[in-house]
Amino acid sequence: MSREYPIIAVTGSSGAGTTTVRRSFERMFLREDVHAAMVDGDAFHRYTRDDLKRIFREEPERKDELSHFAVEANLLDRLEGLFIEYGEHGAGIFRHYIHAEDKQKIEAGYRVGTFTEWQSLPCGTDLLFYEGLHGGLVTQEYDIARHVDLLVGVAPTMNLEWIQKIDRDTKLRGYSQEAVIDTILGRMDDYVRYIQPQFSRTHINFQRVPTVDTSNPFEVQDIPTDSESFVVIRFRDPSTVDFPWLLAMIKDSFMTRPHTLVVR
Repeated sequence: MSREYPIIAVTGSSGAGTTTVRRSFERMFLREDVHAAMVDGDAFHRYTRDDLKRIFREEPERKDELSHFAVEANLLDRLEGLFIEYGEHGAGIFRHYIHAEDKQKIEAGYRVGTFTEWQSLPCGTDLLFYEGLHGGLVTQEYDIARHVDLLVGVAPTMNLEWIQKIDRDTKLRGYSQEAVIDTILGRMDDYVRYIQPQFSRTHINFQRVPTVDTSNPFEVQDIPTDSESFVVIRFRDPSTVDFPWLLAMIKDSFMTRPHTLVVR
């Protein structure tokens, strides 16, 4: 942790909605004239898409143990090293992972499923903002969470998370629904082992809860709208939160526990 070079990390599973939270932070940074170094967790995957296809073709038994959630499939030493270096010096190196929606980078010659070159963070930033899968990870080898000054968890109800992932990956990334479902099933063990425990370490959690039927997430359907959802917000330290002010400022909000606020 660093008062001079703070780190904000938004952590959540694929399809959870972390990108929406990132955009909200970006608007706040713009409004408050905060210069943030923005880093994507995808940049710390160990393998390109073609690398994974080759590994699974040559060693099919590894398909169930090598998901993007897993420690073995990510360069977590580099991620923790980035957090340490930024906290101490406001510097570090990063790269980008190319998705199908990254039109500018594709036009520049990069292929989907590959990485850009490693490069230095911009100079003179006020903070580091990370969005990805492992911002609150703690294992025997790594303690990434201890370097983070504000850790935000995004954890919608499970079925909603799957609906959002299927919708995004089929519409934006060119996958078939069957392929996305196979990915969800293959990652389940790693989800329980590496993703879910992070939400017990966050300073604040946002959990979106639909008020419409999402009982079969693998059936083609629209994502529930904002008006069809509540957001459950849990604060780790409620003594730092002015709940009466929040209740007065946020229409129709209410509390369900001393540390939990619900908004619509």
